[in-house]
Amino acid sequence: MATDIRARRIRFSYPEGSLERHYVAGDLVMSHIVSMLSAVFPEGEDFFVRSVKHYRDQVTDPVLSRQIAGFIGQEVTHGREHREINERLGAMGYPTMACDKHTKRALARMFRRLPHRLSLAITAALEHYTATLASLLLTEPRARALISSEQVRALLMWHAYEEVEHKAVAFDVYRYVGGTERMRIATMRVVHVVFVLNTIAWTMVSMARDRATYNPRRLFASLAALRDNPWLGREVLDELRTYTRRGFHPDDNPTEYLLEEWRAELFGDTGVLADNLAAGRGHRTS
Repeated sequence: MATDIRARRIRFSYPEGSLERHYVAGDLVMSHIVSMLSAVFPEGEDFFVRSVKHYRDQVTDPVLSRQIAGFIGQEVTHGREHREINERLGAMGYPTMACDKHTKRALARMFRRLPHRLSLAITAALEHYTATLASLLLTEPRARALISSEQVRALLMWHAYEEVEHKAVAFDVYRYVGGTERMRIATMRVVHVVFVLNTIAWTMVSMARDRATYNPRRLFASLAALRDNPWLGREVLDELRTYTRRGFHPDDNPTEYLLEEWRAELFGDTGVLADNLAAGRGHRTS
């Protein structure tokens, strides 16, 4: 049964002084990693929307057409909410605005110069990345516990749920318009290297601006903790690798149970995000 994908009206707020400098369980390195990942989301989501929207008129399947509409609505909302938290993180000293500008220029060049089907293949590959990390957040209590800020955790839980919900849309559009297995698999291999290197590079830039980085005890303790970090575990790498298997489809990695498990927990009348949904002009959806 096809997943019903709808954009939720939702708002998050980050009052002045409500975020600690190292808001990921007080951890130096992970706070910078999460901040730099958040920094690329707004322009990344915009790139995803443009890549899928380019082929929207070619899709005549009514179910996939509805899913495209939901995908676009969700991604636009994700970009808006991450821009807001990125402004707050920027005010705290993280170079989120510089990363945002760099990402905007780079993705605009890619969309202009690359074949649009390749841009769609990149989108499908990165959607697998976000869906894999989203699934980890929804399944692993240790991953959730690391996000010690309630506001940031609420944002990421909502984002994770919707990433799982629409994880196959860009992939299905790519396949619908004739994208090949060869291009899909090769694209993911390149995306994997670029994603990792870009994240490392921007994390280093961000940490270089943080005085805590120059405390050897603090830095080495944080680096040592990465060995047991669930975000960097073998399970994550194994799930990312499934994408390069010939004949792969995102639904091969079952996640429907996560949507069932978290729907009421997040979006119900007493759910974690009930107040955030109410702030979205009084509209609540499941």
